[in-house]
Amino acid sequence: MSAPEITGRDGVRLATWAEGPEGAPALLFIHGWAQQSVCWRPVMARLKDRFRVVAMDLRGHGASDKPEGEAPYTETSLWADDVKAVIEGYGLEKPVLVGWSYGSRVIASYLSVHGDGALGGVVLAGGILTIGAAREDWMVGASSPGVQRDLYTGDLPRRLAATAKFVRECTAQPLDTQAYGELVGANMLCPPHVRRALFSPTWDFRPVYAAMTCPGLVIHGVQDEVVSAATGEAAAALMQDARYLPYEGTGHAPFLENPDRFAADVADFTETRARRKEAV
Repeated sequence: MSAPEITGRDGVRLATWAEGPEGAPALLFIHGWAQQSVCWRPVMARLKDRFRVVAMDLRGHGASDKPEGEAPYTETSLWADDVKAVIEGYGLEKPVLVGWSYGSRVIASYLSVHGDGALGGVVLAGGILTIGAAREDWMVGASSPGVQRDLYTGDLPRRLAATAKFVRECTAQPLDTQAYGELVGANMLCPPHVRRALFSPTWDFRPVYAAMTCPGLVIHGVQDEVVSAATGEAAAALMQDARYLPYEGTGHAPFLENPDRFAADVADFTETRARRKEAV
């Protein structure tokens, strides 16, 4: 089945991929800063037999459109409507949103505009809680893209070297050569003007997660050097109905470093949410 053509409210075309049986419990995977949906491939492969798994390339990333300027990446409602467009385009019923790192900002955008009534739950993996001047020192590690200036330069060799370093530092243990190369290549598809714009607004979205009423699951690598594990603990504590799962020996990409465990935890969370719904 071909993917539906999905566009944001401003006409930006969004690339998406889907696997798994239609009508099964749905998961929508939302990647992080400068990444692409390819990062979710190992987990989607482990879940596609039981779940409808959908992944999107955020605007400015991967195979999605990359409009010029800052405005297409700073308006909260645009991020919110992109997610809504994917949910509606695939006809997903009560999907669980799974967000990595900056994906937490995208999910918070959806929640702040559309609420959580159409969601089955939210899973954050290494998720952030603020951007811009709202960021506090305890939230970030030494490998945060916010402190790596060469990630934003127009000088291609410097940007490539910085990107390769950033991807390497996203995991506590090295990825295999193919996975590492794919992630570096995926990162390089995000141009510098987009990278800069993503962190230019100031927004503290902790109140958004505090107001969320659907179930939450926060998975965070204890050895995360990009977004501190304390941020994950804080996110889970904010939510009204959430569980916090720290992964020992794991960095910023728990779904790549331990895909079997991550897939099992997400499956258990999704199925538990479904059982709760049946019991009501």
